[in-house]
Amino acid sequence: MLSEPRSGRLAAWGNALLAGLVSPDDAVHAIVGEDAVHRVEGLPGETAPVGLTLALGRLRALGVTGYRVALPAAGHPLGLSGPPAFNARALDAEEAVVATGAAYGLVPEVYEAGPAGDVHVEVVWHCLPVRDAPPADVPSLGEAERELAEALWDATETLTRLDVAASGPVAEAALDAYRARALRGAAQTLAPGYPPRAVRVLELAQRIGLLISVAYENGHGGAVSASEMAARGEALRPVERVARRAQVAAYNAYVEERERG
Repeated sequence: MLSEPRSGRLAAWGNALLAGLVSPDDAVHAIVGEDAVHRVEGLPGETAPVGLTLALGRLRALGVTGYRVALPAAGHPLGLSGPPAFNARALDAEEAVVATGAAYGLVPEVYEAGPAGDVHVEVVWHCLPVRDAPPADVPSLGEAERELAEALWDATETLTRLDVAASGPVAEAALDAYRARALRGAAQTLAPGYPPRAVRVLELAQRIGLLISVAYENGHGGAVSASEMAARGEALRPVERVARRAQVAAYNAYVEERERG
């Protein structure tokens, strides 16, 4: 969770585009990011993949009024509403975008080519029908913020007791990358039109996600026994789940606020 999920970028900037707050070119540029190109496959009325600009315009014409994010994991269909075919593809990708106003969903498939340090990334978004139903297990922004604070406190206490430190070159590189991004401004983590609280929740969720990643990637730290390693995993899993829930709540805040009027 150190970097933004592609579904988050598409939902956030897609919502800003629907609201008329950004131009199509600016929205597509932000969604594509450092990837080479994004295309959409399976769009109604199209027999071949089309560019992202055309796809976003077509979805709007089909009745789409907003975009939500799903970040499912095994045993946790976070943000999904069915049907099973869409849920299975989203679970495999560990992310998806679910439209509101028209029953469509988008799941990314990533293709990489080229040598290390010069990887060419292309993304194909598969457009599939979805069930018009409330998304699974998505908290409100207020609930997400409270859950993050409680989970971070509990996990920090456990990890400190187990002496799981963030050290070494991998950890330092991850922390440096996070600090560099933070200096560019938290407001850039979401598109125009999102409430400040959503920006705050997303930034905290991503920071917690970074700490979890560092803890996992840094070997066993001081947790040398099997029981200590198991305790570390038990401490991290619920925090990781809470951080994913908070990310979804932040990305979905635009649609939630619009629906509340």
